[in-house]
Amino acid sequence: MFADRARIYVRSGKGGDGHVSFRHEKFVPAGGPDGGDGGKGGDVIFRVDEGLNTLIDFRSTRKYKAGDGEPGGKKNCRGKDGKSIVIKVPPGTVIREAESGQVIVDMSGENREVTLLKGGRGGSGNQHYATSTMQAPMYAQPGKPAKELELLLELKVIADVGLVGLPNVGKSTFLARVTNAKPKIANYHFTTLNPNLGVVDLDDTKGFVIADIPGLIEGASEGVGLGHEFLRHIERTKVLIHIVDAAGTEGRDPLEDICAINKELEAYNPDIAMRPQVIAANKIDAIYDREDSALKRIREEFEPKGIPVYPISAVSGEGVRDLLYHVNEMLQELGDEITVFEPEYDAEAARLKQLDEPYTVEYDQSNDEYVVEGPSVEKMLGYTNLESEKGFAFFQEFLKTSGILEQLEQLGIEDGDTVRLYGHSFDYYK
Repeated sequence: MFADRARIYVRSGKGGDGHVSFRHEKFVPAGGPDGGDGGKGGDVIFRVDEGLNTLIDFRSTRKYKAGDGEPGGKKNCRGKDGKSIVIKVPPGTVIREAESGQVIVDMSGENREVTLLKGGRGGSGNQHYATSTMQAPMYAQPGKPAKELELLLELKVIADVGLVGLPNVGKSTFLARVTNAKPKIANYHFTTLNPNLGVVDLDDTKGFVIADIPGLIEGASEGVGLGHEFLRHIERTKVLIHIVDAAGTEGRDPLEDICAINKELEAYNPDIAMRPQVIAANKIDAIYDREDSALKRIREEFEPKGIPVYPISAVSGEGVRDLLYHVNEMLQELGDEITVFEPEYDAEAARLKQLDEPYTVEYDQSNDEYVVEGPSVEKMLGYTNLESEKGFAFFQEFLKTSGILEQLEQLGIEDGDTVRLYGHSFDYYK
């Protein structure tokens, strides 16, 4: 089964903690601090692999974690950096933030490798905190925390030309004739359940990539039938070849079929509906009187609107060559630029925004303690060593400047009362 969507969890590495130690060497009195810095956490890197064409590997592995940085050591030894993790994806993969659905990065065009999450910085060892007034610091900085994200991976095939049309109008037969692709062909609906790509080679000119994608039905823009399974794959195409059964072998009116498909395209994405389009009036080998047929009505309806109509037979090859050369000319006029989806989500900006969210200060009567919670408080705890005198004083200053101490006093806190912050508890004293 073709896999074109996946949901995964990624996490960068945590920075290693700084170390607290002092030189103990013979004949060197008061050697001073020599605690080393912690190593940097590993990054999460996405890289395009041209050898991949589905997201099937993400069905079995859904969690990806980079290595944590190692803590610093004695004698100013720096901790080892955590190993970065490289996640390989096929070209055309759009990476979205899972909750919002916003695009983080589109692995297309020049985006061949992207560092999505950077590892946490290693903490400084106590050697950095020695001053003239504090020559023996018992404090080292913890490593910066890891970053994590829930991601949606979505593969949107990269093809110059997309074949659109109702099921069973001859798209797969057309693709098999004009390319080296070998799609499944049969006389029933939804023969094509997966996108099929092929390369069209033309004499004395540049070829192009063409995609036969599962057939549309009415309501597809709302998810009916294969719905979005189809529609997402035509978002990059520059030109649409709209194949229609001009002979009406299925008992439908070809003109109504064209209008129905265009309506679904517009409902899904108006930009796609505005793409240059060519109508391939297929199965003309089954039309006995071409001058008095649906083909004539199709031409009268669409050619005045600037949409060319080419009568073809995907079975016999009649008219196919002229159609391909016309499409190739359209592509040359449009240029080689690939449609790349613009980023909508900035992971770092989202993290900073979260830290600005208000904290809560409440009294828990059942446990007789005061509870302080909020992203900024949690972040501060992440890189503050509360067990050291300097670290605790630093955190106390944060509580004061942020207004948390004032709120605690307004709730009636007294000396000796317990304050709990994300698993840390301490007694309050003015």
